[in-house]
Amino acid sequence: MTENRQEHLLEVQNLKKYFPVTRGAFKRVIGRVHAVDDVSFYVDSGETLGIVGESGCGKTSLGKCVVRLHTPTSGQILLRGEDGEQQDLLQLDRKGSFEARRRVQMVFQDPYASMNPMKSIWTSFDEPLRIHGFGDRKKRLEIASHMMESVNLQPEYLFRYPHEFSGGQRQRICIARALALNPKILVCDEPVSALDVSIQAQIMNLMRKLQKEFGLTYIFIAHDLSVVEYMSSRIAVMYLGKIVETAPARNFSASCIHPYAQALMSAVPIPKLDVKNEEMILTGDVPSPIRPPQGCRFHPRCPYCTERCKTEEPKLRAVNGDRSHMAACHRIGEE
Repeated sequence: MTENRQEHLLEVQNLKKYFPVTRGAFKRVIGRVHAVDDVSFYVDSGETLGIVGESGCGKTSLGKCVVRLHTPTSGQILLRGEDGEQQDLLQLDRKGSFEARRRVQMVFQDPYASMNPMKSIWTSFDEPLRIHGFGDRKKRLEIASHMMESVNLQPEYLFRYPHEFSGGQRQRICIARALALNPKILVCDEPVSALDVSIQAQIMNLMRKLQKEFGLTYIFIAHDLSVVEYMSSRIAVMYLGKIVETAPARNFSASCIHPYAQALMSAVPIPKLDVKNEEMILTGDVPSPIRPPQGCRFHPRCPYCTERCKTEEPKLRAVNGDRSHMAACHRIGEE
């Protein structure tokens, strides 16, 4: 975290989200899933923070906490308002929370499940615009038509139904719908993972164009590091509910230092015939998020584990004095 907090559009501090595990007819709580466990990060205006990690590491839960689809167990989500003051989204009253929801929108992973198949595209646009008071029907229709054009779709498509569109077209519509409320932050939960590779490139290029056009800030969640590197300004790597490394996206493959981040990078294929990637194979299974291991959560699978790693949890600290590159590893600085 940096010290000049007023510059950050969004700042998350010590965020936790635990899901209860119940058993029996009386739903007795026998444990808790540590989906997001003491996570802190910031996002500056106009940048893209990529969050990457394997399935089950807590990426989606983190994104849903930011947009308040999940109520965090504890922590702070500080959003800078129009007046420049930071507001804790978890402490706002009903009116303040309503306004904050307009400023932070989400694009979901599955474009087929993101829209009601019984309602037209126009209805999907009109309902949030009407609720947030965006003028009369004519004004709302103008906004929806403009947003459809911005994602390279004809405004006439507003009066069709979701089943009449391909997966790529549906995702464009979902992006346009999220942008209709004029948000400042867009949380993108694996927005291209359900699409063909050729369509993925089109959607990513479209999102970069929209970011410049509307001055957007992205939190881009994915498990594909090559996609995250292409889209992001900075990258945060998550493992078992915690952020283990953050660094600038430029040349992240060569600069990452945490063993888990290195293992992820080694799995990314290199599109060159004469270059072979030296893959780092991790042993063992991912520990249970209900009973995470003591010390470093990665130590059961880490090839460089020491006794200290098994008992003492590492904190994020600067790599070589560079505050833009942070890693949670006891062995920073060693060969």
